[in-house]
Amino acid sequence: MTDVGDMRARYRRITRFAARYLVQAWWFELFLPRLGLSWVSARHRTRRLQRIAQRFHVLAVDLGGLMIKVGQFMSSRLDVLPPEITKELEGLQDEVPPVPFAAIRLLAETELGVPLERAYAFIDPTPLAAASLGQAHRGLLSDADAAATGMTEIVVKIQRPGIDQIVDVDLRALRRVAGWLSRVRLVSDRVDMPTLVEEFAATSLEEIDYLHEAANAERFAADFADDPRVGVPDVVWERTTRRVLTLQDVTAIKISDVDGLRAAGIDPSEVAAEFAAVMFDQLFADGFFHADPHPGNIFVTPRANAAEGTDAAGRSWTFTFIDFGMMGEVPESLRRGLRRLIIAAASRDGKGLVDGIRDVGVLLPSADTAELERAMTALFARFGGMGFAELQQVDEREFRAFATEFGDVVRSLPFQLPENFLLIIRAMSLVSGNCSALDPAFNIWDAIEPYANRLIREESGNVVQGFVKEARSAAGVVARLPRRIDDLATRFEDGRIAVQAPRLERRLAGLERTGRRVISAVLFAALFLGGILLRVDDVVFGTVLMSVSAIPLLHALLAGAVGRRGAG
Repeated sequence: MTDVGDMRARYRRITRFAARYLVQAWWFELFLPRLGLSWVSARHRTRRLQRIAQRFHVLAVDLGGLMIKVGQFMSSRLDVLPPEITKELEGLQDEVPPVPFAAIRLLAETELGVPLERAYAFIDPTPLAAASLGQAHRGLLSDADAAATGMTEIVVKIQRPGIDQIVDVDLRALRRVAGWLSRVRLVSDRVDMPTLVEEFAATSLEEIDYLHEAANAERFAADFADDPRVGVPDVVWERTTRRVLTLQDVTAIKISDVDGLRAAGIDPSEVAAEFAAVMFDQLFADGFFHADPHPGNIFVTPRANAAEGTDAAGRSWTFTFIDFGMMGEVPESLRRGLRRLIIAAASRDGKGLVDGIRDVGVLLPSADTAELERAMTALFARFGGMGFAELQQVDEREFRAFATEFGDVVRSLPFQLPENFLLIIRAMSLVSGNCSALDPAFNIWDAIEPYANRLIREESGNVVQGFVKEARSAAGVVARLPRRIDDLATRFEDGRIAVQAPRLERRLAGLERTGRRVISAVLFAALFLGGILLRVDDVVFGTVLMSVSAIPLLHALLAGAVGRRGAG
């Protein structure tokens, strides 16, 4: 479906769907409440929202393209959308039929510039996997390429024909809908829809550029070049273009295949603990992480032969990551703050957690943190140290009440998650699910504590240096204090003390922002830990808490930045 008529029909179908339900939302959520009929709107709201999500699910599967990605994206936007919609879209997958091999062959030959038989010794016409943006086929390199690269078995990812046009049409339709929404004050006060769409567009365009994915794979491999726990497929650059990606075939035991792991003599509980550690390193040490670590993208690979033996820790296997289209980065400033938060979480230290929040920049040094510390202490007293097996014994109503209370608070805030932080939450959510599936008794605290101990050792030198710097600064202030007091007294005597009202107003505005940031800090610290711990049986509630932890963090950071710009 790539001709002009089909593309116009696709555009109209997307925009008409959006227009229909925007009008419905206006009627029920804005017009009726103004007439005093809010009860009419509230009576069937849950069913109405579920119906919208169900119909979008059908539309997405029927159209494919970016619409499935939009549904997956919306399912994780718990900061923006109500749970009735996000839960319904949670299971949306690339439910699309494969493209006939003749069309795939034509695209691949056009891209590579040679017949497929010359490019490869063999390509399996039956796809290994089919998705909305492309599909993968197993194959063999030619003898010449095999001799040059040292590999024979490969997987070739080939884009769906016409996907560029489809993505272009889908993005134009989404930008049109975002423009409509930006004119609705109820939406624009909470969400910058055009910016949100542009973030989604940037991620989507990167995902259909296989040269970008190949570069990501090599960067990831370089980050873990000296780590025996991690493997990455080699890229066959001679057979790679923007629309065709040729990789070493590294298919092994899926990380979710518990029976397969045991049959290979691999302990699933050991895999769970090590996988958490590897992902912690990506997120909090390297800062470049795999943002889509679902079971289909992670293999556990036994070492090929006795000569390879075991690594220093006695492991006879490695994690092999594939599919590097969706990657994320954690800025160093945020990474430092998150590391300190992990250290505090591992020691169940409410005050330390508040100090970590201050390091991130959420709290000013003068903020009164007594209530924050009490809130964190209460959180640790209730859930601290619990593993998944223990959490399963907690009354589900308690989880539900916790999620509902904070979910309502978050959706009332006029802020949204940045794309990068959304990827962090997505990665941590998938890690939590993978580990608990491998080992029902998996305890996230057991994974955090050794990692936190290592961070403590690494950060100790910085702590000492910081203490010396602060001590020198304090000594300088004390030394200058008598002269400053004498100068102040002289100015009083001469009548040169004046009150500057604009500065006072800015101070008052700063105090108001500080108060809002304190509230944000309470939400952030409580929910960052709770989200990791509470994602047990009901995925929605765990994900809600993890999302909530990021919203107030962003709120506090942006509030501080806006305040500083306004004061300049």
